Amino acid sequence: MLEFFAKVVAISSSGALAPGPLSAATAAIGVQKGWRGGFMISLGHFIVEAPIVFFLGFFVSLATIDFLMRPLSALGGAMLVFFGYLTIRSALSEEKAGKKVEFNPILTGIFLTALNPFFIAWWFSVGTVLVADSIILFGTFGVLLLLVSHVWIDFVWLSLIAYLTSLKGVILKFHKALLLFLGFLVLFFGVDYLHFALLSKHII
Repeated sequence: MLEFFAKVVAISSSGALAPGPLSAATAAIGVQKGWRGGFMISLGHFIVEAPIVFFLGFFVSLATIDFLMRPLSALGGAMLVFFGYLTIRSALSEEKAGKKVEFNPILTGIFLTALNPFFIAWWFSVGTVLVADSIILFGTFGVLLLLVSHVWIDFVWLSLIAYLTSLKGVILKFHKALLLFLGFLVLFFGVDYLHFALLSKHII
């Protein structure tokens, strides 16, 4: 269970910590609302994300797992390599987000999640592989375990971003280094999935 949890955290962190519309909006809202603004944005994000995870769990549970794993691993591996590249590129070209906003945090979280094509693509590629892994290891309960293992990162990270920007000028000094580390880690998982798709076994 700990190995699965660590894998979910490592892969999920690359998306959660990467600069993007959601993190930029969180930084802006945090100036006015502090960490609570980030928490409410995370709640809006969760409202969209949870149904997608359970839908994927239902879809995967109806299919033959062995039949799905190799094609899903090929797709997920390719997407992980791509997301790893985007994470590294984001770290190397990170820009400071704007700070003024007047939007409802929960609605902001909902709309910026639902209208983010990269979020949808992630769950229907990389995320689906994690869903399949969770069902293989823990049965239908694994989908809930996956969701819990994944979603806490969003709540903690976005609340932290909002809190830091509420301090007016405080920046996360190690953000870029952390993104680089996660980017290369995700690249490794991508290669591992591609290796499984070709040879039916993981690198480690």
